[in-house]
Amino acid sequence: MLFSSRPRSHYENAPAHEVICQLRFPAILRIDQEEPAAFQEVIREKFPQYDRRQTAPAPQIRPGPTGPRLEQTPSVINHHFFSSDRAWKLNLTRDSIALSTLHYPGWEAFARMLDKPLATFIQLYRPAYFTRVGLRYINLFSRSRLGLEDAGWQELFLPAYLGPLSQSDVEENRLMACGVDFQIKLDSSCRARIHAGPGRIRTNPPSPSPQQEACFLFDMDLSMGDQVSCTLAAASLETLHGHGTRIFEGAITDRLREAMNPD
Repeated sequence: MLFSSRPRSHYENAPAHEVICQLRFPAILRIDQEEPAAFQEVIREKFPQYDRRQTAPAPQIRPGPTGPRLEQTPSVINHHFFSSDRAWKLNLTRDSIALSTLHYPGWEAFARMLDKPLATFIQLYRPAYFTRVGLRYINLFSRSRLGLEDAGWQELFLPAYLGPLSQSDVEENRLMACGVDFQIKLDSSCRARIHAGPGRIRTNPPSPSPQQEACFLFDMDLSMGDQVSCTLAAASLETLHGHGTRIFEGAITDRLREAMNPD
C-alpha cells in the first residue's frame, strides 16, 4: 500500500535533509530590470542578508533547417535572501520564487516563514497565475543516528520502495547500486515524482581515509501544475503537504516510526 491514512505525526528525529517550496509563474521582466528593493524592505526582518548572482544556463540543442544546433539561453539573475543564521534561503528570479531550508522545523513553521514573502511578492509583482506549485522533501535516513545499526532496510521501508532489496536472497552489502523511481498522479491536479534507495554519504570532513555511512534517500517532489490562481497558492501547498504525509507514512515501517520518536 503506497498511501497511509495514519494521522500525521511530528518526529523528534525527523529525517528531512532539505525542504524546498517553489512557485513558478510566467516571466516578469521587471524582476531582472530593477533591484527588488521594495520586496526586500518587507521581508528584511526575517531575511536580512542579500546576495545577487547571475548564472548562464547550459546551451540547449534546437532543431534547425540544416540540422540540430546549439542555442544559448538567456542568463538568469538570482536574488538570494538569507536569514541571519543562513538556515533559510529565499530565492527570486524572473519566473520563480522559492523557499528552502536545511533545518526543517515542521510544516506549520515552514508555512509561516513563507507567508509574508509570498503575499508580498503577489502584491508587488501581480503574477497572472502560477504555472507550477511545488513542494519537495529530501529525506535522508541514517541508521546510526536513529540507533538502528542492526536493522536491514527491509525492516524499515515497505517493499514498494526497496526494489531488489525487498528480496530475501539479496544481501545489502553485495548490491552495488539500487534505486526506485516513479511518477504518480495523486488527484486530478497533483502528482509526485519519487526516488528511493540506499547510498553512501561522508560522515566526517575530508581526510586521507574518509568514513562513509550507508543511508537511505527518500526524495518526494510534489507538484500542482496548469494555471493555479494566486489566491489558491497557500491552499495548494497545504494540499501537497497532505499528499506528502500520506506517502511518507505509507513508506515506513513501525520500527522506523518508533525510532524517529513520534509525538
